[in-house]
Amino acid sequence: MSVRKLKEGVYEVGAVDWDREIFDELIPLPDGTSYNAYLIQGSEKVALLDTVDPTKESVLMRNLESLDIDHIDYVISHHAEQDHSGSIPAILERFPDAKVVTNAKCKGMLIDHLHIPEGKFTEVEDGSEISLGDKTLRFVLTPWVHWPETMCTYLPEMKIIFTCDFFGSHLATSDLFVRDKRKTYLAAKRYYAEIMMPFRRLIKGHLKKLDELEFDIIATSHGPIYDEPEFIIDAYKDWVSDEVKNEVIVPYVSMHGSTEVMVNHLVDTLMEKGIKVTPYNLTTTNLGELAMSTVDASTIVLGTPTVLTGPHPKAFYAAYLVNALRPKTKYVSLIGSYGWGGRMPEMIKDTLKNLDAKMIDPVIVKGLPSQEDLKEIERLAEDIMEA
Repeated sequence: MSVRKLKEGVYEVGAVDWDREIFDELIPLPDGTSYNAYLIQGSEKVALLDTVDPTKESVLMRNLESLDIDHIDYVISHHAEQDHSGSIPAILERFPDAKVVTNAKCKGMLIDHLHIPEGKFTEVEDGSEISLGDKTLRFVLTPWVHWPETMCTYLPEMKIIFTCDFFGSHLATSDLFVRDKRKTYLAAKRYYAEIMMPFRRLIKGHLKKLDELEFDIIATSHGPIYDEPEFIIDAYKDWVSDEVKNEVIVPYVSMHGSTEVMVNHLVDTLMEKGIKVTPYNLTTTNLGELAMSTVDASTIVLGTPTVLTGPHPKAFYAAYLVNALRPKTKYVSLIGSYGWGGRMPEMIKDTLKNLDAKMIDPVIVKGLPSQEDLKEIERLAEDIMEA
């Protein structure tokens, strides 16, 4: 059993998944994750906020049994994704009188994905409230954090806001509240980079919305809970701002050494100029680490050889990833080599079209780079420094 008390009548009843290694068959989980669900007991009604991934359904049920819960009036669904809502059908089977409370868009998605009957829903709008007696649930819609139907629940009497994926971190820990701030910060930054960053401008508005509420606990759906909310609020305000750090990242792949020679010369030259730079060899780099590095970097230089007539597939995937995540990067460039020809530069440029970034003149060479080619790398470093 893993029931933990936040405040009087408010319990965390979800599950820690220590062993999960990948999410959505895409995102590596080096530290596991958790599926946080919350039970709120009012003087008249009982509400369950979110459920757990279906693989941990039995844990949720045992936790509810340990609290002697014989009825649930409301199941609040903040987000239709399986790791939060996948066990709703099992909860409705166990507590058949419960109503699923959510917004119209989430309702439609739950019907589509989980085949929950339409008559089981109570639909709410932004600012709607439900009374549990001595406790009130106020719903705050936060669309595109990170799906179009996401929302939060505010419990004013206890000064708690339940934010689902917003501010979350894929981090399995026995701590209920954040105690290792450095580890949580890095996990939350990685989570933001992989999941939230494409919606950075919308999240700015949601942060302003939350500024109007008074709370001393942020209870997320993944990772430890924040009992010092300013810690993660300040981090998010930094991440979603338009400010970048004077850092260069160089994701690259090299087949026969030519591109690697160029990358090494660029890295050395930038270091000599006092610019922070980090190369990422795409044959070994964890893509989560690469995604996290794009949150702050002012400049991304992609290095790739030409395979047939286009970029190396790993470099192409890195460009696709960066384009999808839409970081606030201000400058991009390209270095690489070719054997007989191709359209590698044009294909990379086309792939990065979502970025609001200036393209610094690339350096593309034929075969092994010459001394003149390396002088062009030095020119690129100078252009980056001036930018």
